[in-house]
Amino acid sequence: MATLRSSTAGLRASAASSPAASVPVSSSLLRLPSARRLRLPSLKLSRSRPHRGAAGAAMMDTASSSYANALAEVAKSNGTLEATVADMEKVDRLFADPAVQSFFANPTVSPEKKREILAEISGSSELQPHTVNFLNILVDMSRIDIIAEIVKEFDACYNHITGTELAVVTSVVDMGEDDVAQIAQTVKRLTGAKKVRIKAVLDPSLIAGFTIRYGSSGSKFIDMSVKKQLDEIGSQLDFSSITLA
Repeated sequence: MATLRSSTAGLRASAASSPAASVPVSSSLLRLPSARRLRLPSLKLSRSRPHRGAAGAAMMDTASSSYANALAEVAKSNGTLEATVADMEKVDRLFADPAVQSFFANPTVSPEKKREILAEISGSSELQPHTVNFLNILVDMSRIDIIAEIVKEFDACYNHITGTELAVVTSVVDMGEDDVAQIAQTVKRLTGAKKVRIKAVLDPSLIAGFTIRYGSSGSKFIDMSVKKQLDEIGSQLDFSSITLA
């Protein structure tokens, strides 16, 4: 934990030297560069093996929670929680690219090369200085491979600090602002939360309509998709006695 405390201090120093103005979460919708535009070196990449078993999962959860809390502490102290949420959404989308994941998880790629790519990412995505410093710390500590888990934990920290309910809305196409606002008001009424943050996900398999997942660990689920309706119709029909000539 001493290492983590020193990392937190490094984050705080970086944030203090270059304060970033708070920006709305909607700024996270800015387009990110693709792996090709980042000019990842052409290497034969291999992923590092993840921890196996319950003990390994517990170690990962503890590490991701500790790093996320450290980042949330810095963001809260310098008044950039909203902007840092936006940063982490950008980072989450970027690292969803398998090529990016493989590059940063590859132990044969030097930390210097990884930091070079992070510099490109920070410039094109307009990440805050303390977010960039945080990512560099993860590279130095060989923990960048758990960035997806850290993002989830940071979301939980943000929601707890601000009294925000996260609702994941999955649809076939991007929903309009009025629809999103209506969904947010509905979830707010159902949960009694001070604020509701909508995270949009696209899923063509729904055919049409949308789903909403909210509550502790996504325990509440509302399904307004056409796929559900078709599944329900299918379950009520029995064609077992029909034989085709």
